[in-house]
Amino acid sequence: RWLKFVKYLREFGWEPIVFTPENPETPVDDETLLKEVPVGIQVVKNRIWEPYSVYKTLTGRKSEKIQTAFLKEKKGSGGLLESFSVWIRGNLFIPDARKFWIKPSVKYLKDILQTERVDAIISTGPPHSTHLIAMKLKQELGLPWLADFRDPWTNIDYYQDLRLGKRADKIHHQLEKKVLQQADAVTVVSPGMVKDFSAIVDRNYHFIPNGFDAEDLQVAKKKIEVDKHFSITHIGSLTKSRNPEKLWQVLGELVHEKEDFSKDLKIHNIGKLDFSVKETIGQNGLEKFLQLTDYLPHNEVITKQQEAAVLLLLINNTPNANLILTGKIFEYLTSKRPIICIAPIDGDAANIIRETGSGEVFDFSEAKKLKDYILKLYELFKKGKLAAESQNIERFERKNLTGDLVKVLGELTA
Repeated sequence: RWLKFVKYLREFGWEPIVFTPENPETPVDDETLLKEVPVGIQVVKNRIWEPYSVYKTLTGRKSEKIQTAFLKEKKGSGGLLESFSVWIRGNLFIPDARKFWIKPSVKYLKDILQTERVDAIISTGPPHSTHLIAMKLKQELGLPWLADFRDPWTNIDYYQDLRLGKRADKIHHQLEKKVLQQADAVTVVSPGMVKDFSAIVDRNYHFIPNGFDAEDLQVAKKKIEVDKHFSITHIGSLTKSRNPEKLWQVLGELVHEKEDFSKDLKIHNIGKLDFSVKETIGQNGLEKFLQLTDYLPHNEVITKQQEAAVLLLLINNTPNANLILTGKIFEYLTSKRPIICIAPIDGDAANIIRETGSGEVFDFSEAKKLKDYILKLYELFKKGKLAAESQNIERFERKNLTGDLVKVLGELTA
């Protein structure tokens, strides 16, 4: 999101200065994205101390990367120590494990801002500790501040997994409300988040979704050939809360009922896979159809999306599912491949799928309709006519979205 905003802001007359950790703990690094950083962009960095090394030592995961959303690749890993570590993270590291970066960053940035002429500050979270840095700078320097939320705060899907006590939960809600009150402008990535935050603080919120970069679509110079298998491809981490149990059930039935389907099926996941998902796939007799790709650079992911027979979009089966509008959906739209979306049928993701005519949406518990749709797609696949024509997706192009951001910045600094 912000890599792309930085890429296009200059075209609208704004010069971004990026502040980021020098030594962060990350789930994965994609060096190919460095070419997206415009030449001459000023990037300032400060060292950060994060408690992940202690956590990994306690849970016996010294050599592993920290995964998002409590994803576990191995069953039973961590045990009581992991449970205790999660409690510590939720109750002592507020708002998040980057809290120790707040004070040093405020001091570091205050020194820089004495010499740099800056018109506005933008913070993006999570981690929401970034908002606390920006809030302190606004209070001390009086600079206009835009707070951007890529995910909710207290309504994020894994909030209940943090094992918060009453005190910690209260502090999270207080900080969330304070940020929403004090920021001069707030941008969010889904209509559901506008509704969610409006119940906390009644103010104006700007909906600027994630999107796709038209330039990314030019990375494949050769003609893309769709997979000769009936490949159902999911891009990204497949966590326990996204496990599409009805889909595995339906596919298990179809491979037993139809010999041709069994010969053609491929289930492809590009990203980390939670052990619980592997178990469900196995229980439905689908292990031999599963192809796992641990990680691919972003440019290769774009190609894989275009090669897939069908793309799978999974929304977390959590209380906040209606407001989740995952970033991958917009790149899916450009692939011209049919999308199977498993999500609340009245949620934000479902609305985008229907508005663009890019696929079909099924509730978490639906099986019969899902099975019928897969058979319909398979019949088109066998005839060589399987495709999708997503409509009216230009509004989600990254350059256009940067224009929307610039309008907010203009109002902020007028």
